[in-house]
Amino acid sequence: MSDTEMSLPVLKKLSYAVGHFLNDLCASMWFTYLLVFYHSVLGFQNTNAGVLLLVGQIADGICTPLIGYESDRTPGCGNYGKRKTWHLVGTLSVVLSFAFIFNQCLGCGPLTPQWASLTYFIPFIIVFQFGWAATQISHLSLIPELVTCEHAKVELTAYRYAFTVVANITVYAVAYLLFHFQAGGDDDPLSDGLGPADIPVFRNLAFIVLAIGALFSVFFHLGITERRRETGGEAGGEEGRKRIGEEEEGEGERKPLLPRPRTSTHLLQWRCWLQQPSFYQVALLYMSTRLIVNLSQTYISMYLINTLELPKKFIATIPLVMYLSGFLSSFIMKPVSKHIGKCLTYFVGLLLIMAFSYWVLLDGQMGQRVYGAAALLGAGSATILVISLSMTAELIGDQTQSGAFVYGAMSFTDKVANGLAVMAIQALHPCHTVLCCPACVWFYHYIMVIVTGGVAVVAALALCSILIWPIKIRPLISMDAARVN
Repeated sequence: MSDTEMSLPVLKKLSYAVGHFLNDLCASMWFTYLLVFYHSVLGFQNTNAGVLLLVGQIADGICTPLIGYESDRTPGCGNYGKRKTWHLVGTLSVVLSFAFIFNQCLGCGPLTPQWASLTYFIPFIIVFQFGWAATQISHLSLIPELVTCEHAKVELTAYRYAFTVVANITVYAVAYLLFHFQAGGDDDPLSDGLGPADIPVFRNLAFIVLAIGALFSVFFHLGITERRRETGGEAGGEEGRKRIGEEEEGEGERKPLLPRPRTSTHLLQWRCWLQQPSFYQVALLYMSTRLIVNLSQTYISMYLINTLELPKKFIATIPLVMYLSGFLSSFIMKPVSKHIGKCLTYFVGLLLIMAFSYWVLLDGQMGQRVYGAAALLGAGSATILVISLSMTAELIGDQTQSGAFVYGAMSFTDKVANGLAVMAIQALHPCHTVLCCPACVWFYHYIMVIVTGGVAVVAALALCSILIWPIKIRPLISMDAARVN
């Protein structure tokens, strides 16, 4: 079947793409501003701020595969669809919990022990991460169900990432405006460091994020109709049988005497995925990609403020440049991957990441040149993220009945690895106060080099394994046990 036949209408592509907008807005604040807010604004110790991020990542990592498993096996709410049902549950959980994370705890004061504040924030973080995971997995699981052509999957993933970039641009633009209005339009106060006076800025930013994201979630639920599937993997119930009948009728005399083989004769349950080598190849690639994207996003603010000693408005403008360059690169993703292949496209993205790492390593006093480096990092991050997601969709193929588990398992490795990496970095921090000591100037300098260039080497090794052993479902001896009756 041609690309055109399997492509979705533009309105449905846009409706699907905005379904993750709330998650993207919240994730932008979570990774970019969580450590800054709890360490520099609320005055938490480095390790305590790291504990909160670690708890969130572990909660997300545990919830993700469990939600993926339940999403595959539960029918959903009536005719609403199982993916959209879980998406709605996740959206409500995020809306009800996120505003409490970026605000001072109720009843807390300057003398409140930090352990008491930690106890207050942890339940809201767990609920938020549950909701975030439910929304993410259900949204990703719709890709192989909405389209079957590989190039259409890349296109839909690119649309999705384009709105991810728009979400990040929105967060950083609003953050810049809030910092600007807080300073009353005067540039001098804007160069001051972060402190308790900035609590209203982050609180208002969280409220704005929730309002915008909830609106786009409504557009998603109104614009996307989930296709129901018969038990046993038949092609989409009545709609699927009708489509298959139309295809056979259209073939007419060109219909072969012998039936064409199916792409997969058996349906894989979650246990079968654990026996697939390609499952681990893609998991390593996806984990490395997320480490590069999330850790660079987490520590770019610390690098700008403490290493380059730039005004605090740069924690909004530099991430904005990163995601603008990522937004532009997302438009050329499909034609580039179609001509040179997904693996080479991913390698091009890695080259941009390594160029950024090399620039940071050699230029210790970057100053305004950080804008150029940020453009490289943004374009590279967008490229490797889109391609890693499309490779995951390629791995799932027509095994959409267990697609949520695959996405959940990929996300599990990503979340746990990110949480442990942040906790290790926070534990190694040379300063134990809110104020940055001279040692932390070079600490964040090398952290930015390692989390981009160092992890890019690991991603390159994972990519080489895929080039040598391409992604495919290999037959298993116990395949008959995976048949769904």
